[in-house]
Amino acid sequence: MIFTQFVDEALGCASYLVADESTGQAVVVDPAFAIEQYLEEAERRGVRLVRVLETHTHADHLSGHGRLALEHQLPVGIHPAAEVAYPRDALEDGTEISLGGVVLRCIHTPGHRPEHCSIAVVDGSRAQEPWLVLTGDSLFVGDAARPDLAVDAREGAKGLFHSLKRLVALGDGVEVYPGHVAGSLCGKAMSSKSSTTIGFERRFNHVLASDDVAAFVAESSGISAPRPPNMERIVELNRGPFFGALPAPPELPLPPADAQIVDVRPLEAFAEGHHPGAVNVPVSGTRFSTKAAFVLGANRPLVVVAADEGESRQAVRNLRSVGVLDISGYVLGGGSEGLELVRVGELDALLRDGAELIDVREKDERDSGYIAGSRNIPYRLLALGAVELSTDRPLVTICESGPRAAIAASILAARGYDARPVVDGGIDAWREAGKPTVEFRRCGS
Repeated sequence: MIFTQFVDEALGCASYLVADESTGQAVVVDPAFAIEQYLEEAERRGVRLVRVLETHTHADHLSGHGRLALEHQLPVGIHPAAEVAYPRDALEDGTEISLGGVVLRCIHTPGHRPEHCSIAVVDGSRAQEPWLVLTGDSLFVGDAARPDLAVDAREGAKGLFHSLKRLVALGDGVEVYPGHVAGSLCGKAMSSKSSTTIGFERRFNHVLASDDVAAFVAESSGISAPRPPNMERIVELNRGPFFGALPAPPELPLPPADAQIVDVRPLEAFAEGHHPGAVNVPVSGTRFSTKAAFVLGANRPLVVVAADEGESRQAVRNLRSVGVLDISGYVLGGGSEGLELVRVGELDALLRDGAELIDVREKDERDSGYIAGSRNIPYRLLALGAVELSTDRPLVTICESGPRAAIAASILAARGYDARPVVDGGIDAWREAGKPTVEFRRCGS
């Protein structure tokens, strides 16, 4: 068997190529929109792609199944409950796809979505039992999927409970390769480790600890994490007719007046000089695709500002992976607007002088400790522009360690506010300096 895992660090998504070396046939499971990586791997390994399998209809990234079908005439398999608009092979519970000695066996594991399937992989040259299982968005390393994206959370959690029991029954020695690692919004506390085993998860994964379905449902349905940005739009794109490749955006001398601008250069370059109205989401930072999708509108043309062509190509690729498709072009270099940066050591003086502190973390993060007097508005909500803010004093943004505060400040500055991000450590650095924080206390605690 030939087996390759691909991880998109910007999204926390994983996809797979499985092949039989003797027959040269290969399958791609849960492909990203950037399909070149699978074509290159197949050529390097001397195999040919014959089929695409989807564990489910993805809500957080644009699938590459349409490109593989249109450009390479590959059939696409997914469970009928997905109710897709494209031609597909039905993946039912127990369906087997033989590549020769390597067999992929479908296990219907609803919970995350009604159509969700896991794929057990058998290498007949070793044994007739599964060697590994591709768990998609069901079982993760250290966690399990969220059940609230397609159906009622409690209904999804009940289905997920029984699906996880089916996976555990595969046996302790079976290797687990999930559809997501840390950085994805499809789980709560998954590890950054990219694989595990059924046995390790059975012993140490908290979601597998209970045999009480009611307790599992109560715990799993209490979701506090934000929903993936553009979720409904991405689902419709992935369920709809096949979506093919897009042309490369052209270079532009300046951003058009009506375009939204995302500056993907590092914060320091953005602060030195950027175009008016630009929002800064560095492509070199963590979770670029998710962060950008949270703060960019899906219905307005977009221009990318980058330091060089390589940076712009990376940004365009990652933006398209989350369904941001209307990209008019890219501009190299910055502009005349500046952004004042704040160090943690300067924060006390700013607050004494009347600046307003905005904590841009999610509420559950803030509850673990925040600076007294700060206002909590997650950066993704600032992008919606629905909150009233002070116009007569500086707005200082802060997060755990700096990156989200910088995005938030750029959003506010683009709207004319005097916004300044804390960039050298945020709340973490504040605590390390011995400064006090307030911990949220629930009634009775």
